[in-house]
Amino acid sequence: MARTGSGALLLSRPNIKLDSFLKRNTERTVYERIRAHEPCVVLSETINKAYMHVILSDERVYLTEYPPRTLTEALSFRCVRDIELVNDLPDFLHGKNRELCQHIRISYVTDKPAVRGHDWLRRDRKAGLPPAAPPSRRTSQCPTITHTLEGYPAQRSPSELPTLPPTRSASCPDPETLGLIRVPPPPTRPPSTEPPRTSSPISPLSPSSHRLNFPDAGQVPRGIGSVLSRLLRRDSSSSGEEREAELHLYAVSDTSRLYLHLQSSWNSFIIRSTLSLDPLYRRRCSGSSDSCPGKRPPAISWERTAHLFGQLSCELLQEGISVESLYLLLQELRTAAHRDITLRRLFWRSSELFVFLVQTLEESLHGCQSLSGVCTADQLLLSTLIVQTLAVMFRETEVEPARLDLLSAKKGALASRMLLALMCDAELQTQNQRSLVDCEVSCSPLTLMLLISSVANVAAVLLCQRQALLAEYLDAACSLLFELLLLGHDASRSSSADNFLSIGWILGVLQPHPQMLSFIGYQVQQVVLVLSDLQESCLSPLQSVVLFQRCRLLLACLQYNNQLAQHLRSHFREEFRYSVQLSCAEEKLPPHYPISQPTLQLVGQILTLHLHTNTRADCAFK
Repeated sequence: MARTGSGALLLSRPNIKLDSFLKRNTERTVYERIRAHEPCVVLSETINKAYMHVILSDERVYLTEYPPRTLTEALSFRCVRDIELVNDLPDFLHGKNRELCQHIRISYVTDKPAVRGHDWLRRDRKAGLPPAAPPSRRTSQCPTITHTLEGYPAQRSPSELPTLPPTRSASCPDPETLGLIRVPPPPTRPPSTEPPRTSSPISPLSPSSHRLNFPDAGQVPRGIGSVLSRLLRRDSSSSGEEREAELHLYAVSDTSRLYLHLQSSWNSFIIRSTLSLDPLYRRRCSGSSDSCPGKRPPAISWERTAHLFGQLSCELLQEGISVESLYLLLQELRTAAHRDITLRRLFWRSSELFVFLVQTLEESLHGCQSLSGVCTADQLLLSTLIVQTLAVMFRETEVEPARLDLLSAKKGALASRMLLALMCDAELQTQNQRSLVDCEVSCSPLTLMLLISSVANVAAVLLCQRQALLAEYLDAACSLLFELLLLGHDASRSSSADNFLSIGWILGVLQPHPQMLSFIGYQVQQVVLVLSDLQESCLSPLQSVVLFQRCRLLLACLQYNNQLAQHLRSHFREEFRYSVQLSCAEEKLPPHYPISQPTLQLVGQILTLHLHTNTRADCAFK
């Protein structure tokens, strides 16, 4: 799903009525961040196989009836623990629908008491609901949500509401063909004499509280009496211990992309919410200082954003621009992209700026290596800024069709150039080291000794500075490669023959690069350093995010490329067997970081895959 210049939803098969409903019943800031919606069969502790619309934003999953009447929050990504595809054939579906169904299971943390076998829709009680999973070892703190309902104004009676006739989904068949019962419309009630009530506006999560609550009856518009609002309503007076619950979504379509959107949204959320714990990052994204934490810059229209982006692009693309001006303009572009997703979408509408950034990265990072073999501090700074800007442009823009069109054009020519431009030697010589080697050949021993003594201090300082800049670049390159792997994960599950940018294709482009092994070796060394006893301090939000991204990269190498997997197992076998410890990761990842639990899951997968393979190899050798 993407948006046009006017902000309307643009789907390959649009649902105009649902789009109109969302536009009327959500605030503009929420509507503009809706990433996807799709009709599904929903199964949870309180909903028994109901055909509903699933609406996905960058922070929450919403549900609404089919046809839509009331928008209700199902869960927040803050409380999600896992999103996975289940390989099964639902027994309540038949024929082709059963074979095409994609079963998505979302495990999340809630403090709502378990449902005691009550079937709200009065269907077959013998069918039962999936049992709740046992409580997880690591507890999560979920903030209070003081809203969950966005419906029609309460003062309007049901007879005044617009009639929404049943419509057939663009990607799913009619519910009657699935053997399901539609959620019935609300019964007609006499007008209430009480003062009208208004529903709470959708508001951001509160970081200071730790309970997930749904509204009481007073928050529900009396004129509606919606079945869905009764299904998902929670008693605010009841509280209990946190436990795991599950939400099951059955997308009856072989072209469904809901799972991919869920995974991408969840990854983006845990990264963004973890980084927001860092004051510097929070200030960069919000544009407000710590002295005014609640102050936000006013919203800018799409047209105004497009105008400003066009001006900035023209300045960047002008001929003869100096390195200093280029660096300052790129800083402005990166900061603006952090704050405004509209600008990120506009970035992909034209190829000029993207091509310019890739070409500048090639010249800055690899042009210097071909001439002198080293990069200066200015070149590393510029290369890092370019890579960081590109990584931001990828974030949360997977629903922009122009992005895939641009990257897949000419059989992925631009994507290949960007991937190859990313790679660099993690152990490049410094200019001073190369100068001393040259002098050793051309100078006398006395002259060489004097030269060494005179530049020793300067060389040490420059070496430390360059190592820090190179480490910053390698971190940024890993972050951009992580975004590309998310793109590849999407393509790997896509049924479209045109979408060839899979994880295997990405690693296949990188694997022959002469500096790929040096690059991946550095990433492994950093993971080993963090997950061993060599580093005792807790990780910062930024360090935690980079660790998560590195683990995703290593897992992709182990799973999708045999050559890279063999290299990792043969060169880092002892480190993974004796130095990498899951217990160290648990101690260094603070439990209140949203990214901690997903990172621990990735570490466990890497260790299991790596050690299990090595054990089998040992047995075969013996």
